[in-house]
Amino acid sequence: MRSLFLLPIIVFISACSNNSEHNNECVFRYNQPNTVTSLDPAFARNQSNIWAVDHIYNTLIQLDDSLHVQPCIASDWNIDSSGTIYHLTIRKDITFHDDDCFPNKKGRLLTVDDVIYSLNRIIDTTVASPGSWIFKGRVAENNPFSVVNDSVVEIRLIKPFMPFLQMLSMQYCCIVPKEAVQHYGKTFRQHPVGTGPFQMVRWIEGQTMILKKNPNYFEFINEKRLPYVDIVRISFIGDKKTAFLQLLEGNLDFLSGFDPSMASEIFTTNGTLRSRYSDKIQCYKAPYLNTEYLGINLDWPTDNFLHIKKFRQALNFGFDRQGLLETIRQGIGTPAISSFPPSGLPSYNPGEVQGYRYNPSRARQLLKESGYFNLPVEKRPILSLYTAKEYSDYCLYIAKQWEQLGVRCKVELAESATVREMMRNGKILFFRGSWLADYPDAENYLTVFYSKNPAPPNYTRFKNAEYDRLYEASLICKDEKERFQLYQRMEKILVEESPVIFLYYDAITNFTSPMIKDYMPNPLNLLKVKYIKKDCRNPIK
Repeated sequence: MRSLFLLPIIVFISACSNNSEHNNECVFRYNQPNTVTSLDPAFARNQSNIWAVDHIYNTLIQLDDSLHVQPCIASDWNIDSSGTIYHLTIRKDITFHDDDCFPNKKGRLLTVDDVIYSLNRIIDTTVASPGSWIFKGRVAENNPFSVVNDSVVEIRLIKPFMPFLQMLSMQYCCIVPKEAVQHYGKTFRQHPVGTGPFQMVRWIEGQTMILKKNPNYFEFINEKRLPYVDIVRISFIGDKKTAFLQLLEGNLDFLSGFDPSMASEIFTTNGTLRSRYSDKIQCYKAPYLNTEYLGINLDWPTDNFLHIKKFRQALNFGFDRQGLLETIRQGIGTPAISSFPPSGLPSYNPGEVQGYRYNPSRARQLLKESGYFNLPVEKRPILSLYTAKEYSDYCLYIAKQWEQLGVRCKVELAESATVREMMRNGKILFFRGSWLADYPDAENYLTVFYSKNPAPPNYTRFKNAEYDRLYEASLICKDEKERFQLYQRMEKILVEESPVIFLYYDAITNFTSPMIKDYMPNPLNLLKVKYIKKDCRNPIK
């Protein structure tokens, strides 16, 4: 068995042995299964890029582990009475990393001009940032970002959008110096210059990345300057089984996720870590802002039972979500017993918004009321549920339970990209989907069903006038409690109308070595290395 891992391990250990210069420093080592494609924040569109960019740069606003907005480069902010003008106060004690792009290679102080330059760069069509969508249709068309004075910047919106501060915490909005972008040109993606807790030492693409502590970092906790570790070493082992073995053998300190085929090997049936690993690794689970669902194209040109609300409700009652998680995912995740926005969001309230639980008798009654049972079994239409191969087990499990109720369902397999394209073009009626948060506010989920939105995000083509009215009201509601109440009224409409079959809310499963202390996962699964503590009394050899 271990011979299968031999070559990757030899390569990994060889890479480690070339870092003897770090013997007397505290090194935090983690694996990223997908390669980093760019260290330019304007291209921080996937997890591997986002994590690396977050180590090196800072945003105006940051989020704590409970997803509440906190100061970062901006020490304070206020929003005018119209909800469209934001004033952010910029700290004057933050310096960029020392780099060749600056005179005498000495990092300079960050200024309000850097903020304006960085935000404008996101919407600059010549840059072609994939993050331009966060400002498109939201910020003023002319001069949306401006300097008020040497401490304050102004952002002007077209109309109120209360989750805007959360969007400013996205890594697209990291602050970069103009000198670095101009000095490095097209190679800026390889030569990051930020203000973050770590700065670049070496990057061998697809193999390893080495970062070192920024000695001038501006954040402190209890008078202790962050970060706590001296070196970050990132490996890029694509095979998750190999990476897990490296964690067990002490060559990694952190690993996010695992190969699904290893679930029963790592966890018991109730999702706890097997005892054989308890002295080698630590396991952390937390809500993850991802909702898994089955979507229905309500704009399908021909009549079908999926367009009957009671039939959709019957499907929601007609399968065991907890059984699905226990059977397929070793209990990892939470049954979607509320609405579309998942657990982990500040507004999540399953007591207020009660969704569907497994109730086969209620499902049969609704199927009868929908007229489905009026047809002979052989003439009942067969549901064609489209999914990618990696999710076929989920869909087959659900289809089997529906068939026990008398509902005929066939699982159709296609490539992930093909399914997404058919969802976008309205070429399929019934499909498996998931929605992962871009920013931690329920609006990011509720926008999926706003009728004025195209597909994406409104893959179901859902239309409901009351829902739209509540959605538009929530965008301008400044009081958080009242806004959450508007969200929950929308969620109740989604439960009633059932444009989707709610499956489960995902969960983060991260592992650390026993040397890591006080690690706290967050629902965005963002690895905040500046807070990582490691017992380095025995330095890495």
